[in-house]
Amino acid sequence: MRNGSERIVLRGGAVVDARADETDATSPRRADVAVEHGVISEVGDVEAREGDHVIDCAGRFVLPGFVDAHSHADGLLSDEQVQRALLKQGVTTVIAGQDGVSYAPGDGDYASEYFAAIDGAHPTYRGGGVAAYLEGVDGASRLNAAYLIPAGTVRFEVCGRSQDPASPAQLSAMTALVEQGMREGAVGLSTGLDYVPGVFQPTEEIAVLCEPVATAGGVYVSHMRGGYEANASAGIREMQRIAELARENTGHALPVHVSHFHADADIVLGQLDELERAGVDATFDAYPYARGCSLLGMPLLPPELSVHPVDEVVRALGDPEERERLRRDWFPRVSKNASLGPDWPHMLTLAHLAAPQLAWAHGLTIADAAQRAGVDPIDFALDVLLECRLQANVVMAVRHARSVSELARIFASPAHLGGSDGIFIGAHPHPRTRGTFARFLRVHVREAGTWTWSGAVRHLSLGAVTRFGLGDRGVVRRGAAADLIVVDASTVADTATYEEPLREAVGIDDVLVAGVPVLTAGELTDARPGRGLKRSPRAAHGRIEDGR
Repeated sequence: MRNGSERIVLRGGAVVDARADETDATSPRRADVAVEHGVISEVGDVEAREGDHVIDCAGRFVLPGFVDAHSHADGLLSDEQVQRALLKQGVTTVIAGQDGVSYAPGDGDYASEYFAAIDGAHPTYRGGGVAAYLEGVDGASRLNAAYLIPAGTVRFEVCGRSQDPASPAQLSAMTALVEQGMREGAVGLSTGLDYVPGVFQPTEEIAVLCEPVATAGGVYVSHMRGGYEANASAGIREMQRIAELARENTGHALPVHVSHFHADADIVLGQLDELERAGVDATFDAYPYARGCSLLGMPLLPPELSVHPVDEVVRALGDPEERERLRRDWFPRVSKNASLGPDWPHMLTLAHLAAPQLAWAHGLTIADAAQRAGVDPIDFALDVLLECRLQANVVMAVRHARSVSELARIFASPAHLGGSDGIFIGAHPHPRTRGTFARFLRVHVREAGTWTWSGAVRHLSLGAVTRFGLGDRGVVRRGAAADLIVVDASTVADTATYEEPLREAVGIDDVLVAGVPVLTAGELTDARPGRGLKRSPRAAHGRIEDGR
């Protein structure tokens, strides 16, 4: 089957119900699932019909496809290796437009330049806004994508590289771009307040941009200001203030979502309690790894330098006086970074280096690579940024690694959604790109018991569907969109490691998107039924607990 015109029957499997109580022994329950015209037409004992396309699910579970609540596959959705990496984990939908920087609105050039080592250049988008971006997904991918309006891109389109607060006229123009994006189906607004130009956006400016988001029923999503970890409370207070200002000015509540909330469990849970006491509806995503991944230049260059065009930054990095100034005035601040600290050269592993002559350094820490090169770590890091023209990303260790039990406390929060923060660009990427969702199932369902299977569906599928208004998906029931995965509960696992990050997940070999098989017996089919998903107000915000 390739076009969704014949009936598919997933026969003999056990259906996992996200609405089941934690003690409900009937979930997973034995049931067939029939799919017609892109939706689930029957769940139960399905009588055979001549011409049925049957998928034998005996001994396996049938689940709704997972939603990656924080993805950087924005410009890579047509890449078959990226699609395969996600589908093998059971991901059928991604939330793009993260961290305040992506292609739309505008012509996409800013994201292609500044986020070259995160999102890369989009193969087809050259303008047209949110509507054009979403239309570009249709028929080009095996996965669905929803989109957050990136506030940094909005600011760049209106204010350019200015470091000053927006003028009233500029703020009005930015707000109009956000309003247009929400009308065109965006699910919310994202900020990246450790990146440029987001780092220059004051709280009040962001709050105004959030007003049309609140009015339209969207979500404010933020890579918070200040570096997370021990500094998380500052970012949370700012998110609370933004939500309060948006509500005061519109009369509409503004739900918030914390991107990749990495910190000790007591910090994460305590800050969520603070938001709840303040009356702010909050969720967050987090992945089952301690280390992060980002642009090399984000922690190692001052934003006042990074905001300039690449050619200007590269010239500065080649200037001996500028390098000495960075060593003297900036790198002492790097050593005080809450996440990295003074051992930062040992904490950063080189994942993507655009300069071919540096390929030997992939997978090495800056400390080890600098030693091999015979230079000190600061000079080596600046040389890398210069030679790669800033196109470099790194896997970032944390000062205090977190155990499975520590992470389990975080993931047990009902406010948690599964997100990989997957960055696919690089010869030695973070293993989260190929392992996140399979690791959730292996470690936090089968081994640690953090969730039941029903709980896993709520955290990895239905929760994000509900939060971002993704329509009738996230459940296996009649009338729901047939984004479905078939999981071998006894073998599903991540195999990617920090040493071998390109190894793909196992245990999920059959996946349907919009009722069309896109992965069959572990291999990609020719079908590309993915589409750009527009916000569906009916499914937004509430109903996570009961899944109705």
